[in-house]
Amino acid sequence: MLNEEMRRRSISKRSIQTELFPFLSILACTIGTLILLIIAIASQTLSNKQEVTIVAKSEQGKNQNKTPRYLECRQDGVVIYPSQTFVPASQLSQPNSAFGQLLAQMKQKREQEYLIVAVRPEGFRVFETVRDRVEAEGIDLGYEPLDRGWTLKLE
Repeated sequence: MLNEEMRRRSISKRSIQTELFPFLSILACTIGTLILLIIAIASQTLSNKQEVTIVAKSEQGKNQNKTPRYLECRQDGVVIYPSQTFVPASQLSQPNSAFGQLLAQMKQKREQEYLIVAVRPEGFRVFETVRDRVEAEGIDLGYEPLDRGWTLKLE
C-alpha cells in the first residue's frame, strides 16, 4: 500500500510537458512558403513588360462557334494578325488595302468568322473608323482595350 501511494505521488508530481518543436517546424515551413509566394507575386508585378493574351470565349467560358480574326488599332493605323500586316490609317477606307481585303473575306464568311479588335489608348479614333466599316459590312465585332506597353499575345 505504501508503495502504491508513493507511486501515485510521483505520478502526480510529474508535470506535463509539451514540446513545441513540431509546431515550430510547421510554422517555419509555412513562413517559407509565404515568402516564396510574395517574391513570385512581386516579381510579376514589378516586371516592366506585361503581356496580354486574348482568348475567344463566350460568357460561359466556352469557345465560340465562329472563328475569330484579330486586329490591333494603333494611333497610326491597324495591324492584322497573325501576319502582322500594318495598314496605315489613311488606307482604311480603301477597298484594295489589306484591311479592305480582310473585310471582303470576312463578309463572305460572316457566319463562320468574327473580328476581335485590340484597342490601344491612342488608337481609339482609328478604332471608331474600323468599327464603322465592320458594322457596315454586317460582320460581328468584339474589342478589348490594351494599355500602353502591353504586349499582345493571341491564342
